[in-house]
Amino acid sequence: MKSFATIALLLISNLFMTFAWYGHLQFKKISWLHGLGLVGAILISWGLAFFEYVFQVPANRIGFEENGGPFSLFQLKVIQEVVSLTVFTLCAVFIFKTDKLAWNHLVGFALLVAAVYVIFKKW
Repeated sequence: MKSFATIALLLISNLFMTFAWYGHLQFKKISWLHGLGLVGAILISWGLAFFEYVFQVPANRIGFEENGGPFSLFQLKVIQEVVSLTVFTLCAVFIFKTDKLAWNHLVGFALLVAAVYVIFKKW
């Protein structure tokens, strides 16, 4: 159950992270945000990043093995990276609609899955 909670919280956290880091690049498409300057974009991004941390910190605390969770620090990091790239890709393709998924992206994701295997494998 802790592994599911950890991954669910990381998914939510990364949704906020993606919008905090890249959402401001889409402001030109939203009329009331179109003229917002750099300082305004930074403040909105910071506001979104707050919610990123509201979900990310509990995810790592719940998931970390020294707190009774199932994952080591390295495993948490690899999970975070895979979740981050998955959420980013889905947002870029289906929400921001700025990029198309190409073969090289899929190969890169396959290599990430290989990285997960290597990190989680007990050698």
